[in-house]
Amino acid sequence: MYETRNGPLWNNLSRVLFVSGLAVGGLAAYLYWGYAEKLREQASELDEKNRSVTLENERLKEHVGYLTGRLEEEVAKVSREKEEEMARVRATHDEMLKAMQKEVERGQIKITQLADRLSLNIVDKILFPSGEAEISEQGKEVLKRVGAVLKQAKDKTIRIEGHTDNIPIAKPLKARFASNWELSTARATNVVRFLQDEARIDAGSLEAVGLGEYHPIAGNKTPAGRSQNRRIEIILFPRVGSLTKELAAPKKNILSPAAKPAAAAPKAGAR
Repeated sequence: MYETRNGPLWNNLSRVLFVSGLAVGGLAAYLYWGYAEKLREQASELDEKNRSVTLENERLKEHVGYLTGRLEEEVAKVSREKEEEMARVRATHDEMLKAMQKEVERGQIKITQLADRLSLNIVDKILFPSGEAEISEQGKEVLKRVGAVLKQAKDKTIRIEGHTDNIPIAKPLKARFASNWELSTARATNVVRFLQDEARIDAGSLEAVGLGEYHPIAGNKTPAGRSQNRRIEIILFPRVGSLTKELAAPKKNILSPAAKPAAAAPKAGAR
């Protein structure tokens, strides 16, 4: 016969089931609280990372703001310097026009200003005898007046370019000038030496370049065009020590306060 629910067997089974339920519930509660604790730790780590990212973001914003301000200062400074430079070039242009008025009116010299650059285009016949590189007496008188104005232009590079037409060097001159390259270079060099020796212009400001027949400003098919191409060009432009300038480093490295500044590189030639 089966025992009723009030019998000993049923009572024992009930106790087992009750104890088992308590054990399963306890295990479930233990697992739940362990999982919850892990979630709380992960949330705490994420919160710390978020605070770190927020702080880094603020530092980056501060650094960007600093660089933006410095950039605006540099742009304003460069703009002012550019305007001042152009004003100085205009003054040199006007002074050169005054000094070379006769030659300009005769079409022997053309003076052109483009922004902060000044160019003098001088036909070769007022500086050199035909086919020669030695400066004539007339040419020396002209270059003395040119040099007197150029000497007043400070912090400028003065580039002397020699140009020819496309007529080959005549046979009698081949022994001295193999081609128009040599003739144009010799003429430019002689003008540079004259400006250095007679006008007392700093040699470090002077450049001599022979360009031969390869940079014409007119056609070479006519005598008038070839005459324009045989020329000396004197070009003034600002002396550039460096094409780029680094912004000065902030007093405090806001991206990495603990970082130490790198040691300055030694200057060229330093021992």
